[in-house]
Amino acid sequence: MSQATFRIWRSNGEGGAFQDYKTEVSEGMVVLDAVHKIQAEQAGDMAVRWNCKAGKCGSCSAEINGNPRLMCMTRLNELPMEEPVTVEPMHAFPLIKDLVTDVSWNYEVKKKIKKFKPRAPDAPDGTWRMQQVDVDRVQEFRKCIECYLCQDVCHVLREHDKHDVFIGPRFLVYTAALEMHPLDTENRLQELKDDHGVGYCNITTCCRQVCPEGITITENAIIPLKERVCDEYYDPLKKLFRMFTGK
Repeated sequence: MSQATFRIWRSNGEGGAFQDYKTEVSEGMVVLDAVHKIQAEQAGDMAVRWNCKAGKCGSCSAEINGNPRLMCMTRLNELPMEEPVTVEPMHAFPLIKDLVTDVSWNYEVKKKIKKFKPRAPDAPDGTWRMQQVDVDRVQEFRKCIECYLCQDVCHVLREHDKHDVFIGPRFLVYTAALEMHPLDTENRLQELKDDHGVGYCNITTCCRQVCPEGITITENAIIPLKERVCDEYYDPLKKLFRMFTGK
């Protein structure tokens, strides 16, 4: 057992400040363990969102020493414990209280994306046939736990507050999962260009770097979507074709 200091953001949504708490920590503890210990022994009114404590629900997202991470997956032995460990809420979303932010904007964004539209069955038994390579490509995107750490670290949302014109990396991944599905027939390119703001992403890979599931967000999802939009709307040969055919 040893003692450590945790510098935790306290606020009721209006203003706020960091407050230091000293608590006993032991081998194997994660940041969420320490926050729960402080909540139980020193700050019973502290608000913190969590659920599974296994890195699969995405509820306990926060910024630890300035880095967007899951509190339940950040072990204390990974941090410089000789200094105060800062714990604060995600910056890209409105603060509700203490470490809890309002992420409801994300659910509204998801409703705006065209749903899955399967092609007709192509097998004699009324089912579909797919290549395994196509299935594997989409499967990576389905690992997302919607922790919204990628949304939090994205500078378009975090620093430029483009929530009204940019859906963020999480939902570009969701769109990619639909667009690249071997059975899907819906076309979402117009929305990606005009409504979802795929052009705002300048592929810094910051979203991929914080993903707790290791999804290759930038290279496997966002760049291919950008390429599809460019091929459809900015290819000079296609422009000439449309000019002469009217299609």
